[in-house]
Amino acid sequence: MPPGEPSEALAAGLALYSADLNPKRVRELKGGKIGTGPIIYWMSRDQRVNDNWALLYACEQAAKTGAPVAIGFNLVPEYLNAGARQFGFMLRGLKELAPRTAALNIPFFLFRGDPTATVPAFVRDAHAALLVTDYAALRLGRQWRTEVADAISIPFHEVDAHNVVPVWEASPKREYGARTIRTKIHKHLPEFLREFPKVPKQVPWPSELQPPAVDWDALIAEVVAAGAEVPEVDWAKPGEDAAAEALTGPRGFLSKPRMSIFSAKRNDPNNAEAVSHLSPYLHFGVLAPQRAALEAAKLRSKYKDGVDGFLEELIVRRELSDNFCNYEPNYDNLRACSDWAIDSLNKHRGDKREFIYTLEELEKGKTHDELWNAAQLEMVERGKMHGFMRMYWAKKILEWTESPEQALEFAIYLNDKWEIDGRDPNGYVGCMWSIGGIHDQGWAERPIFGKIRYMNYNGCKRKFDVAGYIKLISAVVAKNKAKLRS
Repeated sequence: MPPGEPSEALAAGLALYSADLNPKRVRELKGGKIGTGPIIYWMSRDQRVNDNWALLYACEQAAKTGAPVAIGFNLVPEYLNAGARQFGFMLRGLKELAPRTAALNIPFFLFRGDPTATVPAFVRDAHAALLVTDYAALRLGRQWRTEVADAISIPFHEVDAHNVVPVWEASPKREYGARTIRTKIHKHLPEFLREFPKVPKQVPWPSELQPPAVDWDALIAEVVAAGAEVPEVDWAKPGEDAAAEALTGPRGFLSKPRMSIFSAKRNDPNNAEAVSHLSPYLHFGVLAPQRAALEAAKLRSKYKDGVDGFLEELIVRRELSDNFCNYEPNYDNLRACSDWAIDSLNKHRGDKREFIYTLEELEKGKTHDELWNAAQLEMVERGKMHGFMRMYWAKKILEWTESPEQALEFAIYLNDKWEIDGRDPNGYVGCMWSIGGIHDQGWAERPIFGKIRYMNYNGCKRKFDVAGYIKLISAVVAKNKAKLRS
């Protein structure tokens, strides 16, 4: 979606000092008195040691009784069309994480299967006093947490370690758009946007319940083979160290060469240096969005427009997506759309489509539109489509399919399968904005689109070098084909 205006209030609210965990970040999924047994952190969305409010909360609760802490992570066999690209990236990061937690006397337990069975079983075996987990907005994760809560007899607490302002504190309801949530988030920033404390070393974990050894290389090889249709990419290096390098390293996003061009060039798909490339790290929770905000804020005096624009995307727009998926049960279908959008789309269902493509034709980038094909192939080959092109890409799917429902189904399927940061609230909101007008307004009425915002090839030509972008992606495809041959 289009970026909002730079905000003075957003940057002015930054508070760069250490603070203990704010209890408003925590809510009970299952109440009860916390006993004296171990504290278990069921890690899911936020896969990191540092800057992790959920892990810090588990340690804080353990300190009250001198109890040990452990992390449990459940690996499911499949998840919303994810392949080697997503599972490989995630497991390589977890391989790096496990010894780091062990050095803090926090063992890392890896489960495989249905978390509604594995997590309660571990809670019972460990004689745990409290189960902690990190908040996630999507339907399946919420269903898992509800079933786990029903299956255990101890308190179960959820911590929003992903949003700067906890989703339930930012707003108690689904917001209409960025303009309605922005002020609410800004109001809370002085309270929540603060420096993280370090994770302290914990008391030793009981020797009789040690985690089974994990053959990480064999496990990674297994999931990569199983998901081979969606191969791994090499531009996004997994793990916390790589995430820190991508943010603050010599060629990281916050480096002078890149921040100096971000404001002016971020909507140009030909300029790879002008976008952050942080979305894989944010999606898998390897990098805390709050850490990215804190580090960016330090540079505001040098790059005001760039920092303001980045913080708008990182905090307001990203947390608006969590708000939508948290409060809207139909976040991935057209029942969530406003009446004006539904009425408009229905009015134009029978409009003649000049082109109609199958899912297979779209997936292979076999349309008449060479710009659209390049965007699709960028996603397939690199696992990441430029943000501006994602809007054009999704809107053309609406124009070239039999119905708005089919368009949304195809867009979500392709996004979740090929984007390394797919299966994310941002992705669902992006598709819903493009096809269903979510967080947008009605525009001039036209065939097929009705009042949904329209984008076309000529509009792209006015904004950037279309021929250059197509040539750039052709080179990426050729390079990948050469790799396969060799």
